[in-house]
Amino acid sequence: MAASLVTGKDLRKVFRAPGNGGEVRALDGVSIEVCAGELTALVGPDGAGKTTLIRLMAGLLAADAGSLRVLGIDPAIEPQRVQDRIGYMPQKFGLYEDLSVQENLDLYADLHGVCPQERRQRYPQLMEMTDLGRFTGRLAGQLSGGMKQKLGLACTLVRSPELLLLDEPTVGVDPLSRRELWVIVEHLVREEGLTVLTSTSYLDEAEKAARVLVLHEGRALAQSEPAQVTRIAAGRSVVLDPGPGNSARSLQARLLDDPEVIDAVPDGGLVRLVRAAQAQPGETIAGLSATPVEPRFEDGFMVLLRGRAAHEAGVDIRLQRPPAPAEAGAAVEVRDLVKRFGEFTAVNHVSFEVRRGEIFGLLGPNGAGKTTTFRMLCGLLPPSGGMLRVAGVDVGSAGAAARARLGYVAQKFSLYGALTVRENLEFFASAYGLRGAMRRERIDWALRQFDLGAHGRTASGQLPGGFKQRLAMGAALLHEPEILFLDEPTSGADPLARRAFWRRITTLAEQGVTVIVTTHFMQEAEYCDRIAIMDGGQVLAQGSPAQIRRHALAADGRQASMESAFIAVVEAARAGEAAARP
Repeated sequence: MAASLVTGKDLRKVFRAPGNGGEVRALDGVSIEVCAGELTALVGPDGAGKTTLIRLMAGLLAADAGSLRVLGIDPAIEPQRVQDRIGYMPQKFGLYEDLSVQENLDLYADLHGVCPQERRQRYPQLMEMTDLGRFTGRLAGQLSGGMKQKLGLACTLVRSPELLLLDEPTVGVDPLSRRELWVIVEHLVREEGLTVLTSTSYLDEAEKAARVLVLHEGRALAQSEPAQVTRIAAGRSVVLDPGPGNSARSLQARLLDDPEVIDAVPDGGLVRLVRAAQAQPGETIAGLSATPVEPRFEDGFMVLLRGRAAHEAGVDIRLQRPPAPAEAGAAVEVRDLVKRFGEFTAVNHVSFEVRRGEIFGLLGPNGAGKTTTFRMLCGLLPPSGGMLRVAGVDVGSAGAAARARLGYVAQKFSLYGALTVRENLEFFASAYGLRGAMRRERIDWALRQFDLGAHGRTASGQLPGGFKQRLAMGAALLHEPEILFLDEPTSGADPLARRAFWRRITTLAEQGVTVIVTTHFMQEAEYCDRIAIMDGGQVLAQGSPAQIRRHALAADGRQASMESAFIAVVEAARAGEAAARP
């Protein structure tokens, strides 16, 4: 058996909560073992204790109780000795955006005392591993999100660590870049024998680990091989076919209200279901035949979580001012939309149309032009060319009138961290022109609907990610917009938070709200009625999820996943572009 590089027993860490002075038990008796040469994954909902545990290992925090040894050292007593031998990449790795790729590497090499001879040996390895060798002169601030993450990893590895700690390394990273990052991590473990511990909100990533630790509210629910977690759901996983013309997302939302249902998600036009009890042969659920399927890691994870986390109360977002009926025409019309920044064309003759009451997904790699397109649709950026109509209004000539009918949730939520939850809602209510009794009524509605009442006096900057998401959604819906723009709203969110989020979106769409969303979770694209995939500022493919999935070849006779279809579309377009170059 491999030696243990990290051994933690009964670790406890308590933080004093801001505002009310209460206590938050970040870790409550957690034990962990990380074996040499293996990949270990930490998974769990927001606030489970993953980041706290990693920071204890890195010597940045000290436990209140319990014992912890990292490389045979107590990191609370000798943090520098530990930090001299490990690599640590936090969620927000500190790249210097006004320095080039090479200058960032040199800076971190200087900080870690890497001598010139070591650099000559290490740099070529890092450049080959991350495929950044072509971009050494480019400023870090001009890199895509995926390339920034790879540069952050290269800077972390500028000296050879004995243990690598990664805190959510693929948050906000598109599927192509995420795959490339995992090729690097798996190479480090398999070929170089490096010991890696990572936290992740992607359960398919955790499935690649040798061992997983499942955390919830500071407690360990399981520590084992991923296959053992998967087996927890044995005999409970089935799929339902909603039938022609029926919506998988609507069926999923109804099924989640059933106390006998552990989990339900749209999956390739079907609904994948995890039951509280073993599925019976020939069983029908909601009047539909249930087809048993092999469980996956996510199914077992949700069984574990539902043992501790109750179903959220049924979502009931009722609009006082319903949008115009679906037959009233397109909610969004985009024709030959162009946006240039100097000589750089970020959006290059993009065209699409979104019908009223439709959920439309705008997908693409980091730097594809999605956010720029979003900002033009919301009137926050002027187009360089083309036609853009939102809610029947030409955005170029009547931006303010159009914006009054829109809701927008930005990637980073655009909240004011120093303001409390209630103060943020009051600010946005005023910005949307709500006054008097209506303003008070809508703020109270948002606090109730998004279960934020207990946090009304908490500074939004102190909220966990899932609660920030709820607050941003509540603020965007205060004025009951006809069209809702969501720019990567679930980035970094755990599976429970993502399920709750999409239940609300489904409810809004059923009432006629038009939703346009970007996401890097390809499973979430299954909630959309139609999808457009962008890269290099252009639309590469459009259609329903079923039409998009046909772009990828099925493996082992099974239907291709949305992620494999996305990658196939982007790679084919890039290969064609490369072949066309002289």
